[in-house]
Amino acid sequence: MAESKGALIAKTMQKHAGRAKEKFLQNLGKVDRTADDIFDEHLLNFTRQQYAATRLQKEFNNYIRCVRAVQAASKTLMDSLNEIYESQWTGHDLLYVQAQNLDMLWQDFTHKLADQVLLPLNTYQSQFPEMRKKVDKRGRKLVDYDSQRHAFQSLQSNPKKRDELKVTRGKELLDEAKRTYEQLNSELHDELPALYDSRVLFLVTNLQTLFAAEQVFHAESAKVFSELEAIVDKLANDSQRGSYSLKNNSDSQSPKSPNANSALIINTQPAHNNISPALDDSTAAATGDSSPTTQLNGNANSNANSNANSNANSNVNSNANSNDNSLNNQDESTKNAILPAKRVEELYDIPVEVEYENGTHLSTGATTDNLPAGVLYRVKATYKYNREDVDELSFEVGEIIRVIEYDDPEEQEEGWLMGIKEGANEKGMFPANFTKPL
Repeated sequence: MAESKGALIAKTMQKHAGRAKEKFLQNLGKVDRTADDIFDEHLLNFTRQQYAATRLQKEFNNYIRCVRAVQAASKTLMDSLNEIYESQWTGHDLLYVQAQNLDMLWQDFTHKLADQVLLPLNTYQSQFPEMRKKVDKRGRKLVDYDSQRHAFQSLQSNPKKRDELKVTRGKELLDEAKRTYEQLNSELHDELPALYDSRVLFLVTNLQTLFAAEQVFHAESAKVFSELEAIVDKLANDSQRGSYSLKNNSDSQSPKSPNANSALIINTQPAHNNISPALDDSTAAATGDSSPTTQLNGNANSNANSNANSNANSNVNSNANSNDNSLNNQDESTKNAILPAKRVEELYDIPVEVEYENGTHLSTGATTDNLPAGVLYRVKATYKYNREDVDELSFEVGEIIRVIEYDDPEEQEEGWLMGIKEGANEKGMFPANFTKPL
């Protein structure tokens, strides 16, 4: 076994040396080389086709990654809109429904791009490496054929020293080298033009699928945005009518009639119920009504209407002013109330430390303590993600991922992180918006 393996290595090295010598002599013009102009043209077309396919595959991979980034950004944006759009506003439920419709359109769009455009493109591009290997093999067999041809010609060039045995052996080697070369050459003369011609049909089919998916997505998403615009227009109309405006305290407490003052005082100061009968009494006195209810805390009677009116108005204004100050103080007190730390963080996006009874603090940001070497922080998956490329990471909801630095910082993309799943040691890129920091 050792001898046969050594013999095989020696034979291989001899072939490489013979080919190198033959190419060297051909480059110097010492010997001729077999020319095939038609094949050279096929090879040039093949090279251009392979370059175009490789570039298209690269750019489309980048395009899909950008689409996924916009998809994640769109979801985050709609989630924030649903959060800040108050429940009593018009179209609150419709806004949520349209946000879900938009998310479904994004998912359908990205799946079509991956399954119906990228996969066929990858299959198309995978033909070129195998074809390139066959072209390279044909080149080596051509050098072998030329080398045997030159060796045979050398044996025949000197009739006086001609060794018939060597000539016969040389002829056999030449015929074998020619047969191997011509078989490969003939196959490539058929396969290269066929592959080159297939580019048109593939490109048409691939682009039709791409543009159709784009057209459907944008047309359907335009309908969703039209509905969202209508919801916001209705909100604007309601706002202009004052449906959601808060009454100004100074305006609501400005006395326009005794009844208005009475209602104000009753609602804000229940202890002063004695003022309502006073106002009723003053009104009754003005119309000549002598009902017993016209008594004003013993301060006015049916024979002193003018005094009753004067005392009632004075009483109302005094109590109204007092209640104005009370309401203002109450509003100021409310403004100065302590907001929960979590609410402050939600409103202003400011990390807040929450203090517990035992004196410990819990930061709402990512924890960086007690992490293995090379781990920046840990995140937990909030959504399921299936990878669309070999360098990406798939995960289920709830799985923990350790975030690490990119091997090459230039490969880092906006909105994407590099990480390793805990317990599985699977490494790859993943969208940051599908996770939350721990």
